[in-house]
Amino acid sequence: MILEIFIFVSSIIVLSWLSSSLVKTMVEIAKYLHWREFIVAFFVMGFAACLPNLFVDLSAAMQHLAPLAFGDIIGGNLIDLTLIMAIVVFFSKEPVVTHSKMVQGSSLFTFLIAVLPIFLIWDGKVTQKEGIILIFAFFVYAFWLFSKDNRFKKVYSHTKKESPLPTIRRLDFIKNITKVILIIIILFVASQGVISAAKSFQQSLGISLSLVGVLIVALGNCFPEMYFGIVSGRKGEGWMIVGDMMGSVIIAATLVLGIIGLVAPFEIKDMSVFLVARIFTVIAAAFFVIAVRTGKKITKQEAVMLLFIYVAFLFTEIFIK
Repeated sequence: MILEIFIFVSSIIVLSWLSSSLVKTMVEIAKYLHWREFIVAFFVMGFAACLPNLFVDLSAAMQHLAPLAFGDIIGGNLIDLTLIMAIVVFFSKEPVVTHSKMVQGSSLFTFLIAVLPIFLIWDGKVTQKEGIILIFAFFVYAFWLFSKDNRFKKVYSHTKKESPLPTIRRLDFIKNITKVILIIIILFVASQGVISAAKSFQQSLGISLSLVGVLIVALGNCFPEMYFGIVSGRKGEGWMIVGDMMGSVIIAATLVLGIIGLVAPFEIKDMSVFLVARIFTVIAAAFFVIAVRTGKKITKQEAVMLLFIYVAFLFTEIFIK
């Protein structure tokens, strides 16, 4: 057990350090492309955060470990919308502002897509048909997001006290892209340490594979989003925070699960083990939308409620088990 804990903690530390480096590189790429911070956080950080989910969950499905894969996705979305969002708001210098029409509209998409897998896969079957529907849902959102230039085009601004931003050369842009790819690869390797340790916990603690996915694997895979959110929050970059959270939820629930459905369709015979997680995911998604749209900012009081939802989920899950 000591070795498993060491591997788990070491992998988490590596994920944390790499996430910090990835944030800085993403900003440089955004300056070169003149993208909005929200788009950068949504697509780049969202994809980066979901790559471990994709490889781990696809591998689990192909090895007939479907409860682990589905539990990671459902649990990850629940954790992102509650625990991670709450921690990020607590560390932010001020409430996370969400007044943009793009953010307001994206919050509705986040709710719909977060609950889509819950009802679409109610019978426990993830076929190629469901996979196509989930991937289509992602492209519907992407089409809406990119249908107008002003939703994603923006020259990064600077305050009066700062000097003008330097011009980003094409060579630097290529170097940053290469750096991102290398970091993502190492992130994936580090995430395997988390998963390996989690599987050992499952054997040592004698808990179900579904619970390992919902509570342990999902939490480990959500750590980069938390670190990225805290860094962005302390800099006052609210759009980056919300974009990262929404991107992680939407990409995991559509592209990741959809690709798994296309490549390795699976069936979970007993979906009752996910009943608590599914119920609280709906509650968390609904409250997240309310928090984003009420006052057009997420306050620390609302963060307390998000944290309470996650704690209530833990107690309910543990009590029932």
